[in-house]
Amino acid sequence: MKKVAVIGSGTMGNGIAHVFAQNGFPVSLVDISEEALQRALGTISKNLDRIVAKGNLTEEQKEQTLQNITTYTNTQEGVKEADLVVEAATENVDLKLKIFRDLDSFTKPTAILASNTSSISITKIASVTNRPDKVIGMHFMNPVPVMKLVEVIRGYSTSDEVTQQVLDLSKQLGKVPAEANDYPGFVANRVLMPMINEAIYTLFEGVAGVEEIDTIMKLGMAHPMGPLQLADFIGLDVCLSILNVLYEGFGNPKYAPCPLLVNMVQAGHKGAKSGQGFYSWANGPKDLVVADRFKK
Repeated sequence: MKKVAVIGSGTMGNGIAHVFAQNGFPVSLVDISEEALQRALGTISKNLDRIVAKGNLTEEQKEQTLQNITTYTNTQEGVKEADLVVEAATENVDLKLKIFRDLDSFTKPTAILASNTSSISITKIASVTNRPDKVIGMHFMNPVPVMKLVEVIRGYSTSDEVTQQVLDLSKQLGKVPAEANDYPGFVANRVLMPMINEAIYTLFEGVAGVEEIDTIMKLGMAHPMGPLQLADFIGLDVCLSILNVLYEGFGNPKYAPCPLLVNMVQAGHKGAKSGQGFYSWANGPKDLVVADRFKK
C-alpha cells in the first residue's frame, strides 16, 4: 500500500492523516468543508510542533510530513488513486453506508476500504459494496498520534490476506494492532462503555459525586483518567450512540444507557466538545472543575 486517503478531517481523521504522513505515506485528506480541512492542517502542525519540542522529530521531518498531505473537497478526486481508504466520518450508520457506496464506485477495485468506526458493524458497512472481502475496521484510539492501539475488526467476509495487510501496516505505523471479530462494540467499547455507563448510574443514584467516582477509579484501579472525565473526553453523544448500538445489537438491558446520560445529550451537554459535561471544560483540560449541576 503506497497511497492512503482519509475521509473526514475531524479529531480522528486529522490524527490518522498525521500518523500516515509522518510515516512517509502520501495522504489525501478529504472533507466536504475547506474550512474544516484548513483547521485540520493547523491541528496537525501544532501536534507536530509538540513532537519537535520533545526532540522526537526535526523541523525538516515536520515540513515533510505536512508536504505528504494533500487536501480535497471532492471525494472522487481524493480517493481515485488510493490503495487504502480510511473513513473517519461522524459515527452515523446512514452516513457511513453512503460513504462506502461512493468509495466502492470511486476507488480502484484493488483498494482496501477501512472504517475507523468504534461500534458500527463492519459486515453491515461491507454489505453496500461489491468488495466485502476488502472492507475492514481500523479503530484508532484518541489521540491518534499518541495512542498505540489499533483495533483491527474483521467483517464476516473480510479476507485473511486483507486482515494480514492491515495488521502489518498498523505495525509499520508504530502501532500495536489487536484483532477482533465483528460483534457490537467489538472489544474496546463492549468493555469500556458498560463501565462508563455504570459510573453514570452511580452518580445518577447518588452513591457518590463526580470527583469521588473518578478518584476511586484512578487511584483504586490505576486508570489514568476517571470514567466520567473519559466520557466527557470521548463525547457524551458518542458514548450514548455506542451504548445504543450495544443495546440494540444484543437486546440485553444491561447495555441500556443511563437516563442521566440521555438527558445530558438532549440538553446539549456533550462533554469537552460542548464545553460542559460532568466537568466544565471552559478553561481547558488542565484546569477542570466539576460542572455546576453536579457540585455539592
